[in-house]
Amino acid sequence: MLYLDNAATTPVRPEVLDAMMPYLTRWFGNPSSHHTVGEAAADALADARARVARVLGMRTGDVVFTSGGTEANNLAVKGIGLGAWQSRGKRHLVTTPIEHESILESASYLERLHGFAVTRLPVDEYGRVDPDALARAVTGDTALVSIGYANNEVGTIQDAAALAATAREHGVPFHVDGVQAAGWLPLSAAELGFDAISLAGHKLGAPKGTGVLAVRGRIPLEPLLHGGGQERGRRSGTEDVAGAVGFATALELAEGERAEASARVSAIRDRFIARVLATVPAAAVTGDPVHRLPGTASFTFAGTSGEAVLLELERRGVVSSSGSACAAGSDDPSHVLVAMGVTPAVAQTAVRLTFPHSLREPLDAVADAVAASVTAVQSGP
Repeated sequence: MLYLDNAATTPVRPEVLDAMMPYLTRWFGNPSSHHTVGEAAADALADARARVARVLGMRTGDVVFTSGGTEANNLAVKGIGLGAWQSRGKRHLVTTPIEHESILESASYLERLHGFAVTRLPVDEYGRVDPDALARAVTGDTALVSIGYANNEVGTIQDAAALAATAREHGVPFHVDGVQAAGWLPLSAAELGFDAISLAGHKLGAPKGTGVLAVRGRIPLEPLLHGGGQERGRRSGTEDVAGAVGFATALELAEGERAEASARVSAIRDRFIARVLATVPAAAVTGDPVHRLPGTASFTFAGTSGEAVLLELERRGVVSSSGSACAAGSDDPSHVLVAMGVTPAVAQTAVRLTFPHSLREPLDAVADAVAASVTAVQSGP
């Protein structure tokens, strides 16, 4: 079976597991405990925090370990939003309609229960945001701009640096959801200009349940979890030391391999997309043709059912998906594709194949399996 659903999750890398193991066994202590075992855990946690900060070009104290990307996004939107309301009386958010559900639902929560106004910027047919539209949307009441660096369904990459610069010109914090971008795109705060970034370990070869929100210390952040005051009071709860070590290890490995892997996988992706388009008359690529994640190939196949095509693909030994795993089981068409102007009926035909950083061989056989699967679905029982 060939697994091509890496945007949903990735296997834990052996190097990551090896790095974690001492903190699951010998040095298993609570990092808040003042004894030898606890202090060893605290040292490992501090080292992991510093390693993440170095990759991001941020201060060590900016790094908050979370249970994953969803929690990091919730903490960013709700925490920064509520912090701005409490400290400066601001209650306006700017985001887009193609964000991950954790961003959209967090914004809706502030809208429903705390009286925030939310502006959802339109995107073009490729899923890109116009920085000029952001400039027009920001007001004196804006508490936060939150926009994804790269879309999890179609792979479209935003001009994060231009968007961050626009927010900065208006004195508004800019949060970027970097969950899908990590390992493929630059993550430097100095290069991109963001004030906060969310990351998830299981997209990088670390375990599920690991993640980070890095947020500049000058930005007020209201915690979502209260208790023992861990993570400098921003995220209470005993830290997962082994998970933090695994996350830091996976992030460093991915960053070290990023330039070479991105170039290599992009070439394979382009060949794969061209072969699918040449052999499947019903195929249309979704997302930006140029500003696209190296590991994402997404299509619609008019006149089919995306789920039926996926079942046929799996029967031929290829595992992929129709879009976000977080929306799996929903009968609704993709909110991302609909916001990009795709009709709901065509959006129901979507198929997404996402590749690992380690991919080295062409995927001609997979493209042929896609063609055969579409043909089988069109032919019917």
